[in-house]
Amino acid sequence: MAKVFASQGDMSEKKISFTEVGEGLYAFTAEGDPNSGVIIGDDSVMVVEAQATPRLAQKVIDCIREVTDKPISHVVLTHYHAVRVLGASAFGAGQVIMSDTARSMVVERGQEDWDSEFQRFPRLFEEHESIPGLTWPTTTFSDSMTVYLGNRRVDIMHLGRAHTAGDAVIHVPDQNVMFTGDIVEYHSACYCGDGHFNDWGNTLDNIAWFDVDAIAPGRGDALVGKEMVNAAIENTRDFVQSTYRPAARVAARGGSLKEAWDAVRAECDPKFADYAIYEHCLPFNVARAYDEARGIDTPRIWTAQRDLEMWEALQG
Repeated sequence: MAKVFASQGDMSEKKISFTEVGEGLYAFTAEGDPNSGVIIGDDSVMVVEAQATPRLAQKVIDCIREVTDKPISHVVLTHYHAVRVLGASAFGAGQVIMSDTARSMVVERGQEDWDSEFQRFPRLFEEHESIPGLTWPTTTFSDSMTVYLGNRRVDIMHLGRAHTAGDAVIHVPDQNVMFTGDIVEYHSACYCGDGHFNDWGNTLDNIAWFDVDAIAPGRGDALVGKEMVNAAIENTRDFVQSTYRPAARVAARGGSLKEAWDAVRAECDPKFADYAIYEHCLPFNVARAYDEARGIDTPRIWTAQRDLEMWEALQG
């Protein structure tokens, strides 16, 4: 298939960083590719986000083994997207945790999301043949739950809709560090194609309330220190608002999706064009913003066919 989305031509290897964000807490980052988090407890390890394939998950495991030989007991998945969950089998964890809503989204649209993301971003599905199937949680929660890794307390919470309807964040109180999934990004575009623009700001406020000392974001560098944390939260807020506002203005006057695309580009390009995966995210972000502004609360399911139809509409 001829290249349609910017990510289909992104085949360059990304440099991996493994950054300590608190005692026994690490952020696995790769220049705008999906991040993972690591929480080392007294006797075992919790991993946050599983990568897209077992092969990519092994890169996280290799980094873990550089700092501990403790077994991996838990995998927490902040939402249902294929690039976050399909590598879970590699960790061999006895517990796989999602929110109730995230699990329901696997039921509703997990396979469609896998098919769509696979054709959008082929590099992230290295050795995709090793994926055993959709990833299902062993444990779910509605509002919050607590896991103890020995004496280390880990709070897993749903603080509101943002990147998806079922987003989870993970807070480690003894170090006041949070793993936010894709609710917060750092110099990487937010993917909003399954998002809730009008809720996202309130969810960021709920994260900010914790006044954490560090964040491992969904994409981009680890955020260490309150100044960097707060800057990333406000930058994420600006990205989301700058995407939604122009699309909503076009929708309010009955304008087309193509007009919304042009309006969003005019506002966002000067500020965010150099962000990782910006061009990849933009068409999906505009389509979802336009839908939400027209009263469609539940994001429509992305399929490979819908991706192409959306792209054709954006070409005018």
